[in-house]
This record gives sequence, structure tokens and C-alpha cells, in this order.
Amino acid sequence: MISKIISRILPHMPEKLVWQVSKTYIAGESVEDAVAASRALNREQTMVTIDILGEFIENMDQAKVNRDEYIHLIREIENQDIHGNYSVKPTMFGLLLDEEICYEYIREIVATAASFNNFIRIDMEDSPCVDMSIKLFRRIKQEFPDNIGLVLQAYLRRTLSDMESMLDLKTDTIDLNFRLCKGIYVEPPEIAYQDYHEINTHYLEDLEFMMKNGVYAAIATHDKPVIQGALDLIKKYDLPRERYEFQMLYGVTPKQRRKLVRQGHRVRVYVPYGKHWFGYSTRRLKENPNMVSHVVKAFFQKG
Repeated sequence: MISKIISRILPHMPEKLVWQVSKTYIAGESVEDAVAASRALNREQTMVTIDILGEFIENMDQAKVNRDEYIHLIREIENQDIHGNYSVKPTMFGLLLDEEICYEYIREIVATAASFNNFIRIDMEDSPCVDMSIKLFRRIKQEFPDNIGLVLQAYLRRTLSDMESMLDLKTDTIDLNFRLCKGIYVEPPEIAYQDYHEINTHYLEDLEFMMKNGVYAAIATHDKPVIQGALDLIKKYDLPRERYEFQMLYGVTPKQRRKLVRQGHRVRVYVPYGKHWFGYSTRRLKENPNMVSHVVKAFFQKG
């Protein structure tokens, strides 16, 4: 109850106060901030995926601005010798406003990345976006088979079926690349598992399906039991290091990340940045009030 109350109050607090906590988990507001954070991670033998903050826009003029900002980001990053790729949220380009223009804008972004032999991953958002996001992924993959990936959420009851349905996209020469995360959006029990242990069980079930079917696995989690379960599966299937990677959020569990790197695993960090950091931070707290206790702890640890 206290966490829910605090999560509702935070959006009305001064931005400077909220930033004291948010800056641990967000690279900054500018491309230069993203470059600096990414370069520091690269020095620790860690790859990155860069995300510009902003989602659920109100008009298509905003979508065009977001497209242009991503194209600028890619060109800047490719000139900086950063070891990383990019993540995009379809609602940032108008998925719920104009599906066709959204496709055109994201296709342009993928084409830009492909011109540098790089890669774009489509982030998965809440349940109303799932079918449209999969459709978007399928459509772009036909043209850019090596430059596009997708995020799937293990807490959704449909995820294993979704993965099975997309195996037709995989051939001897065309790979499938999925990031598997637990899922953060609040969804009803009819469509999403609610229990922590049940979600973990299905996460590892989905991950094993990926490994058995030769799908490149981006293992996105900070949960120690899930990480250990993933390591057990990697050993079980004798999975080569180039067929998987662990992914973590910027500023979260750095000790665990460094441990995996020391053990020789590929690790990538999700690096968010942008001027919309305040909305991103407060929205995430509303979606998951349990995060508030970690935020308060971090704030007092920083004095």
C-alpha cells in the first residue's frame, strides 16, 4: 500500500528530486550521454543496446520527430566505434495511431542500421500491441532478415505459442533472434501469469524452447534463480557462446553483470536516454509499485 501511494506521489514531485534516483538507471538526455555511457560499458567488455525514451505518442508529427532522432542516433553511434545496437518501441512511431506509417518509419530506421551492418530490436509493449508488433516484425524481416529482432515476454500465456508460430521465419541461412524478458506491464490473470515462481518456470520453459530450436537467445533478466536456470540450460545443450547473450538494464545489478562477463559470457546492457526520462521513470513506477522500495533504498544510499 505504501509503495502504491509513493508511486502516485512521485510524478508530482520536483524533477530534480526524481532525477537523483533516475540518473542511476538512465544514461542522460543527449546522444553524447548515451555515447559516454556506452563507451564506459564497452570498456568493461559489455555490449549495449541503445533506446531513446518515449512511447505512446499523441500524434504522428511526434512519430516523425522520433524517426529522425533515431536515424541521427544511429549515424552518430556508428561514427563512434561503439559495440552495440538499437531498441525501438513501436508506439513511439504511432503503432496505435497509424499502423502503416509506423511500419514505414521503423523500416527506415532498420534500413539505416542495415546500411552499417547493424541491428534493430523491436521492444514488446503491453498486450494490445502484441499482435501488431509481431506483424511488424514479420514484415520487416522479409526485407532485412539479418537486421531485426523481437522482444517476447515470458509472463504472457501466449508467448510459447507465439514463438512456435514464428519458426517458419527461420531457415538454414536466416536466423531468429528473440530477447526474452519477464514483462513489466500490468496485465490481467486471464492473459498473464501472476505468481513469481510460475513466471520463472515459464521463462525457463520458453528459453529452453529457443535453445532446442536454434533461436538466438537474448536472456534478459536480473533474477539470480533465472540466471542460474539459464546457465544450466546452456550447459545442458552445450550452447556455443555466440548463440546467446545475457541482457541487463543500465545501472541494475552491475556486480552480477560483471560476474557473467568474467565467466566468459556475452553481456549486453539496455541503455535508455532522452528528454522524456521523467515520464519514463514515473510511468514504470506506476506500472510496478514494487520498484518503489528499491528506489527509496537507492535514494537514501546516495545520501
